[in-house]
Amino acid sequence: MPVCVSTEVMRSSDRWTIENLCSSKELMERAGRVIFEQAEWKGPVGIICGKGNNAGDGFVVASLLKDHGIECEIVLLYEDLFSEDGRYFFDKCIEKGIPVVADADYGKYKTILDCIFGTGFKGEVKEPAKTAIRKINDSGAYVVSADINSGLNGDTGLGELYVISDLTVSIGTYKYGHFLGNAKTAMRNKVNCDIGIRIIGETKDLP
Repeated sequence: MPVCVSTEVMRSSDRWTIENLCSSKELMERAGRVIFEQAEWKGPVGIICGKGNNAGDGFVVASLLKDHGIECEIVLLYEDLFSEDGRYFFDKCIEKGIPVVADADYGKYKTILDCIFGTGFKGEVKEPAKTAIRKINDSGAYVVSADINSGLNGDTGLGELYVISDLTVSIGTYKYGHFLGNAKTAMRNKVNCDIGIRIIGETKDLP
C-alpha cells in the first residue's frame, strides 16, 4: 500500500527541506523535471497554468519541452500572479520564446498539462479556472495533471468540478486526495515521484 500524507504534512515537509537541504528553486526544477520525464509528450502541448508554485512546475516543463524541440505554449489564466520561483521560471520561458496566451482553442492540443491548482486547493472552482477545466475535459487531448488534478481537495479527493487526467504525477509523496473521494474517477493512472523532500510528520498507508 502506498504511503500518503496530509497536505499540511506536505507543506511542513516542503518547508523543512527548503530550510535544510536545498533551495526552493531547485525543488521546483526537480518537480518539473520528473513531470516531464513521466509523460510521453506529443505536440502541440498546452500548459494550462494558474498561479503560485503549481504554475511554476508547468513553466519548468514548458522550458524542457522547448529544449527537446516539442511545440508548446503556456495558457496563463491569471495575468501577473506568480510565486517568486514561478516568476523566475516563467521569465526563462519568455527568454526561450515560448508563446504565452490568455486563452486558446484547447482542441488543437495533442497533450495538455494541468497546472491550475495544487494540493492545497479547497472550496469551489471559480472563473477563469472553471471554464479552463471544462475545456480540458472536452479537449480530447492526452491530459497530464501536475501533483493532483485541479479542482480536487488534496486531503479528501472531493470536488464538484475537476480535471480528468490520463496521468497524474504526484510530487514527493502521495496525498490522501490521490485515493479518496473522486480520485478513481479523476485519475486514469497515477505515479508518485520522489524529488528529495524529507517527510516530517505522520504518514498513513491507504489502499
